[in-house]
Amino acid sequence: MKRREFIAFLGGAAAARPCAAYTQQAANPLVGFVNGATAEASARNLAGFRKGLAEAGYIEGQNVTVEYHWLDGQYDRLPAAMTDLVQHRAAVIATPASDVATFAAKAATTTIPIVFGVAEDPVRLGLVASLAKPGGNVTGVNFFFSEVIAKRLRLLHDLVPNAAHIAVLVNPGNPRTAEATIEGVEKAAPSLGLQAGMVLHAATIGEIDTAFAGFAHDRPDALFVAPDGFFFSRAVQFATLAARERMPASYSNRDIVAAGGLMSYGPDLADVFRQVGLYTGRILKGEKPAELPVLQSSKFELVINLQTARTLGIDVPSGVLSIADEAIE
Repeated sequence: MKRREFIAFLGGAAAARPCAAYTQQAANPLVGFVNGATAEASARNLAGFRKGLAEAGYIEGQNVTVEYHWLDGQYDRLPAAMTDLVQHRAAVIATPASDVATFAAKAATTTIPIVFGVAEDPVRLGLVASLAKPGGNVTGVNFFFSEVIAKRLRLLHDLVPNAAHIAVLVNPGNPRTAEATIEGVEKAAPSLGLQAGMVLHAATIGEIDTAFAGFAHDRPDALFVAPDGFFFSRAVQFATLAARERMPASYSNRDIVAAGGLMSYGPDLADVFRQVGLYTGRILKGEKPAELPVLQSSKFELVINLQTARTLGIDVPSGVLSIADEAIE
């Protein structure tokens, strides 16, 4: 694909031309799309969102305008982004795969429909009244990142059975997900004979580098990386650093494994984005978020990079390989 076509596909140009987007709003409804990653790192997921819109009868640039806010982990930009969308009267605000963006949207408006994709139970988070009848202006998809932590940790243990000490890397800028990840790992670790006392924090490119550099003097046996939009956008960095440090690591996003990471287990985010896109389109057609039940993600995928495993001297057990949805050579 040519560079110009690639940029057009990602919608990166749209993120840089808000005035054009708002001019088009006179003819087309405006959807505000807010995500913690980057457009370049989210091509597969963005295609899912557009597929969902199309299933509802909306084609970007034809009968709907999408204004993109890609945060690249700079969550302090959220209040301004939400104020911008509210002032320009977005018809819907979509926040797929971002608990932080969802809370910022909910704080910014009680009238504009919000379609979320969140990792935690949205009832417990106070986003909706119930899964069946959300009430208010918010609905979306719950994709169980936290609920699968125990299984992801067990799969990492199956791949690296001699590992005893597990480090957990979280983004403090995404506090709810960070806390849920730490809590989930600490709860699941003892039953597997693991210790998870090392918690590392990184909210910037430099802090990710620093976290891995620290393994030179305080080295865990394996690394458990929390789900986070910024982390998703740093796939190559994670794969490169883990290879340099010969560190077995588990991720929640397949794209990091495609870039060279060892393994991932979690929901199919492209399908989550598709579901968010579909609900966005249905709301544009007149359905009310209060009456659209919260969807629960049902597609999960285990992805293993066999080349990385061989480089690390890991012999992938046949039982693990047999249940993998994708094995990358």
